[in-house]
Amino acid sequence: MRYFDFHTHAFTDSLAERAISGLAQTSGITPATDGTLSGLRRKMAENGIERAMLLPIATKPSQQATINDWAASVMGGGIYCCGTVHPDAEDAVAEVERIKTLGLYGVKFHSEYQNFFPDEERLFPIYEKIAELGLIAVFHGGWDPFAGEIVKATPQSFAAVAETFPKLKIVAAHLGGMDLWNDVEKYTAGKYENMWFDVSVIARYIKDEQLLRIIRMQSAERILFGSDCPWDEPANEIAMIERLPLSDEEKELIFHRSAEKLLSI
Repeated sequence: MRYFDFHTHAFTDSLAERAISGLAQTSGITPATDGTLSGLRRKMAENGIERAMLLPIATKPSQQATINDWAASVMGGGIYCCGTVHPDAEDAVAEVERIKTLGLYGVKFHSEYQNFFPDEERLFPIYEKIAELGLIAVFHGGWDPFAGEIVKATPQSFAAVAETFPKLKIVAAHLGGMDLWNDVEKYTAGKYENMWFDVSVIARYIKDEQLLRIIRMQSAERILFGSDCPWDEPANEIAMIERLPLSDEEKELIFHRSAEKLLSI
């Protein structure tokens, strides 16, 4: 089987140790890599993963250009990258245009790290530009160790964005919303042709019965394999999908073909 891990993270060598140690302490999760790109490549090789999507996140407006330049510089050899913009950046729309020019595949958002709700109108010009340029918008979905009492990236918010921007290609990570899967079934699964889910880092949190039900509702054509490496071992999500009573065609779609179709590669 071929694998395209659509949800991975890495940092520059100079930042990796500090970033990983801080995030590991907060989350209580033992990371699967040292946070470097070479560490990610080693983990990919261990699991037979040919390709991976790197999803960087700008936690400050001042970071977005530097991060996007780095992302563009590391692409190749099986590594694909999205860029990032910060909702508070005055030049966020212009940076989306630069992301396209750099050859990156989309824009990664994280509501908890960037302090916004996906359906806030102040983000609409950013979404309009992403859709216009044919890029994808990848959102963290649901609970996160950094979340406060209010979870910002909910299935309801993704439904609102999908309805407002039907041409925007949305990837809602963590099966549409970590630990909000009843709401995923109610509000988003199978309801929007412009929405994909990835299965990153959910193996330890979801029961097979609900996972299978959501995959059936959503269709394997709009489900993407992902691990959230280094925050889970890719082998866990591979095993999770393998043990489900899915057809070989459905597993191929999830493991790599759905990603290939989404990215037109």
